[in-house]
Amino acid sequence: MRLGINLGYWGAGMDADNLEVAKEADRLGYAVCWAAEAYGSDAPTVLSWVAAHTERIDVGSAILQIPARAPAMTAMTAATLDSLSGGRFRLGLGVSGPQVSEGWYGVTFDKPLARTREYVQIVRTAMSRQRLTHEGEHWTLPLPGGPGKPLKLTVHPVREHIPLYIAAIGPKNLRQTGEIADGALLIFFSPEHAEATTLGALREGRAAVGADLTGFDIAPTVPIAVGDDLDTLADHFRPYTALYVGGMGSREQNFYNRLARRMGYEKEAAEIQDHYLAGDKAAAAAAVPRSLIDSTTLIGPVERIADRMRAYAEAGVTTLSLAPAGLTLQERVGALRTGAEALERAGLG
Repeated sequence: MRLGINLGYWGAGMDADNLEVAKEADRLGYAVCWAAEAYGSDAPTVLSWVAAHTERIDVGSAILQIPARAPAMTAMTAATLDSLSGGRFRLGLGVSGPQVSEGWYGVTFDKPLARTREYVQIVRTAMSRQRLTHEGEHWTLPLPGGPGKPLKLTVHPVREHIPLYIAAIGPKNLRQTGEIADGALLIFFSPEHAEATTLGALREGRAAVGADLTGFDIAPTVPIAVGDDLDTLADHFRPYTALYVGGMGSREQNFYNRLARRMGYEKEAAEIQDHYLAGDKAAAAAAVPRSLIDSTTLIGPVERIADRMRAYAEAGVTTLSLAPAGLTLQERVGALRTGAEALERAGLG
């Protein structure tokens, strides 16, 4: 199992610290540094900056939003980043959610699975430097009856195959991800519930194309906080968990709430959502079960984190991407160093 670092969103007032965190991860031998985008910072600019200041660590988008870009533009961006970084780019894609897709990009959030499959087909064709033609439900290239003609990407990526990941939560998306991607970007991954919530569906998708999970990168992002007071550390992640389970999306469209329910927290997920959508974020955070935090984060001293890392590895995780908690650079770098030490203690490094 390899370690990654997830910087999340840029522009939250810690940009200089984020770069230092990425550089420390590079020094410690972390495998990949991910950056996210929603409706603030964009991922490619951040990844270009990180790649320019690091030497070995891969840089990856977690995620590039599908409604934000035409698929050919994504292929151009991936090829350019791979070239600039010397072959260190990983392309992570996702449909985002209906609020961002329709509210920010003006793109209807319909048929996300079909749209993703078609998008990946076009991106792969373009990145392989074939002349780009496509006839589908969502895209037709070139447009018929006009001056467009099949074009070929002029940039030569460093590698023939740039790794492609999809952010997946629901069973249908996970199955499709197993079919069409090289890896899955996951959140709120619990080793104790991995088979029922995640791995079973991924395995079905791999089997549909005559493959298994060998070589497929299972890459959850897991928050980490280091210390001896487990209650305080768990409380640190209550607002984060409540935001996703309770407020990330509408009552009808919240993928994270559905995931919590599939993990057995049916009653608790409903209560968290009720409080959050009523505007009582404190009550929503208080309703988050301690067991949910324990199973989806890394908290405690290095020995406890090492034990949990073994559980993630045994559950099939191949890249464990850490999201270090803390407001100071020292806290976040300390968490990175503890992560590397725990990996060694767990016998996984």
